[in-house]
Amino acid sequence: MRSDTTPVRFDTKIAVLLRDDLLTWQRLNITAFLVSGIATAAPEVIGQPYEDAGDVQYLSMFRQPVLVFMGGRELLQAARSRAIGRNLPVSIFTSDLIATNNDRDNRAAVRAVRTEQLDLVGMATYGPRKAVDKVVKGASMHH
Repeated sequence: MRSDTTPVRFDTKIAVLLRDDLLTWQRLNITAFLVSGIATAAPEVIGQPYEDAGDVQYLSMFRQPVLVFMGGRELLQAARSRAIGRNLPVSIFTSDLIATNNDRDNRAAVRAVRTEQLDLVGMATYGPRKAVDKVVKGASMHH
């Protein structure tokens, strides 16, 4: 029987993989965009709404940690391919999206480039822990 103090171990993982040459503001912004895709594709990752002791309510958030990794250009390409090959949901962010400022232009920028030529600067995926571990293999934890 589990008590309220027993650590929770998830059988799934949310992982963000960022290119290692991004500026700090780009890493933060890209991470926010990428995880929004996971939240919409996998509603089971969203926990219950929050409420403080004064009965003020707050929005729900992910029910589990989001792990952020870093790697080079080739690693991002390989990780995207591994995630797709494992039928995991994937959100991507390309270098072209840094210069756009709306969803319509973002989608058009991605649509204009062939899969193998996408200049990935970030991706996120969600799924069984072991499968996600294989996707991000070779990446280092963001520090």
